Amino acid sequence: MRTTPVVARIEEMVRNVPGWSPHDQLVALFNLAYLSDLDGDIIELGSWCGRSATALGLAAKLSGRTTVHAVDLFPERTDWRQNGDGTFSFAVTVNGRTVEAYGAQSVWAEPYHRDIAPIYEHHTGILDVFQDTIARNGLSNVVRPYRGNLQMFAESAPADLRCKLAFIDGDHSYEAVAADIATVERFLIPGGWISFDDAFSCYDGVDQAISEQIVDSGRYDRCEQITRKFFVARRKP
Repeated sequence: MRTTPVVARIEEMVRNVPGWSPHDQLVALFNLAYLSDLDGDIIELGSWCGRSATALGLAAKLSGRTTVHAVDLFPERTDWRQNGDGTFSFAVTVNGRTVEAYGAQSVWAEPYHRDIAPIYEHHTGILDVFQDTIARNGLSNVVRPYRGNLQMFAESAPADLRCKLAFIDGDHSYEAVAADIATVERFLIPGGWISFDDAFSCYDGVDQAISEQIVDSGRYDRCEQITRKFFVARRKP
């Protein structure tokens, strides 16, 4: 397999996996994780059906000594509701705590019925799809799903957890992204990378949080928009 291009391997591994992470972004994520010589795990927020977790998991498997912590609410079919304006949102209850999603930025009916509803025709929940994706690609020993939000994960994470790469693709409001950055920074080691989906594309909250909390913070260098909607920054060594 070492002579098969990684770009082709990733494309094949996620060929039928639902999601919105484009191939160039998956390859960029793989490279960040695989080429880093730092010791530490990977935290992903917003795993959905496992497209980006597959790329990160492949990097972890090939490089060794790395675990991917895939954090997502993983909604089930019954968690979704249709709002009065026809859009869709969901709420997930985990260990007695309820977390709302797609509140301020709900999902329009057309993309919900086109991209989301068909997933539930053969699965009761997104976690089932995610686990199938990871198992089918032989990554179950390096990718660990966690059902909840990033705050809940942080509360349950080992005190000595250290992260060399974080990928944030959760709630896109400014307040949520800023809070996720603050949470991740508890684990992100000097020289480690923080990265974002949907950056500087069409979400003002994401852009503002990255600009204020990353670019202008003085804590990061090598800040760069890598692909159409993928931004990375390195925490200063």
